[in-house]
Amino acid sequence: MAMCIALAMILSYVESLLPSPGVPGVKLGLANLVVIFALYKLGWGEAAGISLLRVFLVSLLFGHAASLMIGGVLHNVGQILTAWLLMGPNVVYYLPVLILSGTAAGVAIGAVSALLIRRVDLK
Repeated sequence: MAMCIALAMILSYVESLLPSPGVPGVKLGLANLVVIFALYKLGWGEAAGISLLRVFLVSLLFGHAASLMIGGVLHNVGQILTAWLLMGPNVVYYLPVLILSGTAAGVAIGAVSALLIRRVDLK
């Protein structure tokens, strides 16, 4: 589990160094590779622990308090609602972009995770 947490933290940090893919708020979610891998190889409890510890430690070490907010689409909805309150209702048109990009990233991360799950043996 410690290796998974460390790898997830490294992937979170590496992702923070990557330039935005052109759309503010869009992320690949590279650390989710480790969480999905752990879900299949270690179990749901361990995967949840890895995910929670990674989010907490990354926010603590790298100073991203906003990274404590998790939850994919619900996070995007919260961003849009906050932007709506601050800037008006026109920002709601941005929500489909975030949802579609999040879905595409989720499919990509899921596909890569499936490859890792098949190829890596923990014995």
